Amino acid sequence: MNVSLSLWVLTIVGLAALIAVDFFIGRKPHDVSIKEAGIWTAVWVVLAGLFGLGLLVFGGGRPAGEFFAGFITEKSLSVDNLFVFVLIMAKFAVPSQYQRRVLMIGVLIALVLRAGFIAAGAAIIASFSWVFYLFGAFLIWTAWKLIQEARSGGDEEEDFEENKLLKAVERRFGVADRYHGTRLWIRQNGKRVMTPMLVVMLAIGTTDILFALDSIPAIFGLTQDPYIVFTANAFALMGLRQLYFLIGGLLKKLVHLSYGLSVILGFIGVKLVLHALHESGVHVPVISIPVSLGVICAVLAVTTVTSLLAARKQAAEEVRETEAREEGHEDAAKDQVDA
Repeated sequence: MNVSLSLWVLTIVGLAALIAVDFFIGRKPHDVSIKEAGIWTAVWVVLAGLFGLGLLVFGGGRPAGEFFAGFITEKSLSVDNLFVFVLIMAKFAVPSQYQRRVLMIGVLIALVLRAGFIAAGAAIIASFSWVFYLFGAFLIWTAWKLIQEARSGGDEEEDFEENKLLKAVERRFGVADRYHGTRLWIRQNGKRVMTPMLVVMLAIGTTDILFALDSIPAIFGLTQDPYIVFTANAFALMGLRQLYFLIGGLLKKLVHLSYGLSVILGFIGVKLVLHALHESGVHVPVISIPVSLGVICAVLAVTTVTSLLAARKQAAEEVRETEAREEGHEDAAKDQVDA
């Protein structure tokens, strides 16, 4: 898909306008309700759908299919970010009324950093076609690692540990001992220091780099068009903030999410290797975008259903165990009275 400079500028301006509207509406610190989160989640999904339809009308079926496959993949991989967001919010004890603002700026930082990753990835692919072998092997290895972590109970909650870059920034500028509303900098003892608000924003933005290491190669396995890669990432990330408030309580119920993501990453890894072999002149089957989209949607649907069934079964078992313990206590108390 040939994208002119003017279309790039128009797209970036359009995204900036949408972000500005979102920021303006939620500029006053407040607790985000389930209703508000649901509405804004639907808004970003609808906007992504309209953008995809625009690609279908003006670019054809292939760019539209690549965008939807990329968007769904990035969205599903980004859900994994929410687990870390929860840990970061707890680590820095972010007041609930400020969490929307923190996520807004943190995700914007992440989007800018991802844009750099996308530009670098596009340049590497354009110069070295063999890099698809590396991307494919990396995704297959990541898929296997996810399965191993899931089987060993790696999804248990852990404490968030600040990365080296964030620690270096904190040492350089200093950090205030408490939040000062939405202010990012204050003067303390005659010195200009960061507030915890800025630190947690940087934590969310820089931590996303780790997730970009597998999500960017994954989407390049679906499309090599930088425009589609960028827009799919933008819509997936911007809607992620509202998803945090909408399904934050449901995250622990997605017990099979790691398995589903591992299947998706492994599938795309195989697709990349087949693509690289095909480009090298080897006669191998090439996985089409419709097939990729179908597999991704099917895996996510099965993962969600099995996760909810497993969570329901576990909840029922916990209820039975609680009732059994209560009955045991009642019987023990009755025996004591009789004695």
